[in-house]
Amino acid sequence: MRRFLCFFFCASLAVTAADLFREDFSKFPPGWLSTPIGLLNGAIQEYHYIAYRGTPTAPWRNPIAHEDAWLISHESGAPYIEQHTIVTDSRYHPLFITGDEEWANYTVEARVRPLQKEDKAGNVAGIVFRYRTSRHYYHFAFVRGNAVELALRLPEDREFRKSEWKVLATKSFAYDTTRYYALRVENDGPNMRAFIDGQLILEASDNQILKGEAGLTATRPARFMQFHVTAADPALQQITGRIRTREAELSKLRAANPQPKLWKKFDTPGWGAGRNVRFGDLDGDGRVDMLFAQNIPKVIGDAFDTIVGLTAVTLDGKIIWQQGRFNPALGLVTNDDPFQIYDHDGDGKNEVILVRDFQLQVLDGRTGEIRKRAPMPKALPNNRDMLPYEFNSGDAIAFVNLSGGPHAKEILLKDRYRGFWIYDANLNFLWEGRAQTGHYPYPMDIDGDGRQEFVIGYGMWNHQRKPLWSFDEKMRDHPDAISIGNFSGDPNGPIRTYICGSDEGFVVIERDGRIFKQLRIGHTQTQSVGRYVPERKGLQLMIANFWRNPGIVTLLDHNANILAQREMTPGSTHLAPVNWRGDGQEFALLSGNIREGGMVDGQLRRVVMFPNDGHPDLAYHVADVTGDARDEIILWDKKRVWIYTQYRPAQTQTVYKPRRNPDFNDSNYRATVSLPQR
Repeated sequence: MRRFLCFFFCASLAVTAADLFREDFSKFPPGWLSTPIGLLNGAIQEYHYIAYRGTPTAPWRNPIAHEDAWLISHESGAPYIEQHTIVTDSRYHPLFITGDEEWANYTVEARVRPLQKEDKAGNVAGIVFRYRTSRHYYHFAFVRGNAVELALRLPEDREFRKSEWKVLATKSFAYDTTRYYALRVENDGPNMRAFIDGQLILEASDNQILKGEAGLTATRPARFMQFHVTAADPALQQITGRIRTREAELSKLRAANPQPKLWKKFDTPGWGAGRNVRFGDLDGDGRVDMLFAQNIPKVIGDAFDTIVGLTAVTLDGKIIWQQGRFNPALGLVTNDDPFQIYDHDGDGKNEVILVRDFQLQVLDGRTGEIRKRAPMPKALPNNRDMLPYEFNSGDAIAFVNLSGGPHAKEILLKDRYRGFWIYDANLNFLWEGRAQTGHYPYPMDIDGDGRQEFVIGYGMWNHQRKPLWSFDEKMRDHPDAISIGNFSGDPNGPIRTYICGSDEGFVVIERDGRIFKQLRIGHTQTQSVGRYVPERKGLQLMIANFWRNPGIVTLLDHNANILAQREMTPGSTHLAPVNWRGDGQEFALLSGNIREGGMVDGQLRRVVMFPNDGHPDLAYHVADVTGDARDEIILWDKKRVWIYTQYRPAQTQTVYKPRRNPDFNDSNYRATVSLPQR
């Protein structure tokens, strides 16, 4: 990965001219390299930035960031790294990766000791090379307890939850679990030669990936020692040259963009939160405020949360009002909390609408006082068939315009993931629906009648209380992020629904309910839509993966053709569009981290980076809060908030100002859609 460039080419060149990298694992302390989350779960990394949990591993990384697969110890005084888990899920293999995407024509070797000989197809232990993502790499490995193979992991699957592999060469090999074997792969263009203990075992040729990182892999317990990557001097010079060219280009791109400048910051002592915040004008002064919520996870940690503390605060850090009790340990969530800021009654003043204590409540935005309340409906069993409470505790709130008025009055409440309920502006219950609801709906007036349709789950519903089409019965994993629109750039182009369908991949559905395309590119989690490549007609979609292949970012056009793909960050990311320059070029924000974050362009290059000034980077929000049409970046963790703007005025006479889906329909799972002004 790029972030470790100096380590490899400043430190390793001091060893010998042909060394790319050496590792004996002695620098790591004994024990697990990552620690379990605890009360919450790995989903915390779906929309929070967490560099690592436990021991810093740079220049290595664990691509399957939600798993705790790797530990350090020693054998007969020699340090080793061990993959200590048993993985029977064929969708992924544990990985430990290092290097740079420009590595090519290199030799990688390591001492490998398999610790289990189970005769099953999923039993793998070996070395990885030409690595691009956790869904696209080669391995040379012991397999099935009795063989070795050279194989390529293919990035797109044909079947649900079944990984695609291309076996290039295989051979019977009766390996022993009591000893280490020296595995080595020599790469020469498309050609690869695989050795065990110095003896040539397999040869193959494949040109799908010609360069990439290297590392270790195992699906059953296995130990590894003495990892070493070398390249002949000409190959080393070419690698170094390509990296220098890339870094020079990046430096030039970054210099051409406005640099982030700290605008405001304030502390959130005791009442802060992670990505459990809403944005809107609460005190009526016309400026954006923040509303922090703390919660108690109950029963299973991510389906029955209760909001226990609310803090309304200005962007100067002045508390507008607080209610409830506070505990910093209750600031994080691995789901949605049901609360929004919205002028629900249309009087020009925002309210806070939330679910709390089995009630749907409307609070005065200026004071937090309860104006209205209504009981929640009877609960349905949740996604794990649990029914701990008689009444629904709420999962998410969205506002939809089903009555055709000037603004959205109807309230859509949903659970996790069986049903939804519609209420009117006076909190009167209207109707309910059953669906594979997924995480968050997307409303849009599709037919132009002034009333919105909405997609929830894999179905589109209208004001007549019925689905126009639905694939809830066909799809076997729930939707995460959903967008709807004509993103073609042609006013007469197709209106389509774009769904990140978890393990169903990326699903595109035509207006009439026909599936246009389905890409099984892993567990698609988040998405955004923006002008990421302004020289192309229309808008582009950017999506990020999470479970079993986190951090893979894919850019697509409106026809779901892949334009670029790269593994870019631990965990997942919202990829929020950023109108940073004001000239019509939008970037997508990964995170506020100074190495693994920043804003990326349509070629997935990190073209804007944040200063190394100690700012928080757990969570972020993108919005124009200074009023110049360009976006600011609000970064925060549980203790403080920092806000960045541009260090210089816009360089264009007319500043681009996109239209975005409203903040009153906010969610940890929503797709952010950024459209040009009409």
